[in-house]
Amino acid sequence: MGSDVFEPLAGLEGVGSAAQAARDAVDVLLRDRGLRKVGSEVTAEALLRGAHASAALAGSPATLDEVRRGPVDGLASGAVRMTGELMRLAPQMDTAPVQVWTRLHQLAAVDLGPDQELGHLRTSREPVPDDIPGLPPAPSADEMWDRLSALAQNLTQPTKAPGLVVAAIVHAELAILRPFLTANGLVARAAERCVLVARGIDPVAVTVPEAGHYELAGSYPSALGDYAARGLTGVRDWLLRSCEVVTLGAERSPLAS
Repeated sequence: MGSDVFEPLAGLEGVGSAAQAARDAVDVLLRDRGLRKVGSEVTAEALLRGAHASAALAGSPATLDEVRRGPVDGLASGAVRMTGELMRLAPQMDTAPVQVWTRLHQLAAVDLGPDQELGHLRTSREPVPDDIPGLPPAPSADEMWDRLSALAQNLTQPTKAPGLVVAAIVHAELAILRPFLTANGLVARAAERCVLVARGIDPVAVTVPEAGHYELAGSYPSALGDYAARGLTGVRDWLLRSCEVVTLGAERSPLAS
């Protein structure tokens, strides 16, 4: 692999302009990067809305009001639990991504499996997970480890690609690889959010990209499947979709209410 694997993907037809348009939508919220004063309660509300949307996409029946009140089902509880550490974990995504992913899983999967599976990357001795409905079968553990290691290494290298592109690739790779036995979708979407924070797209976490994914839920499995199976065409389509998701996430921000 080259030293900057993300830049060529950002150069796919239409991706650069779509990424800029999505960033512009976030800039409107942040008053053109003047970073309007944002209280911690706004970030907390955006993260809570994101947790609800991500859990709903994973199959949780809980409403936003129920999530707000708690306690709720294991998926929603796990998604909310991740929000408590997301802002602390986000800066580590550029230096220790595997540790971030395993910590996110430790938080997400508390109620979804035995304790020994928390933060545990699957091995060839364990079943291949099927916890994101509609996706093609997950790769073998050996392939998963190879691709996960490559992704982690690439995240620690400089790139000229927009942070939104990097975030979208992280999300797709984790969802396709399914490195854990449970909660892979929750972790993938939280990891995407971490990259958006760490790479300065939404540094104060006031957008709700998970809500964008939920609004486009009907095409979520097929978009990921195309990412995995259709080469650069599938990757391009996923990146364009992710730009739309970020724009929708800006529209669902508490600051836009």
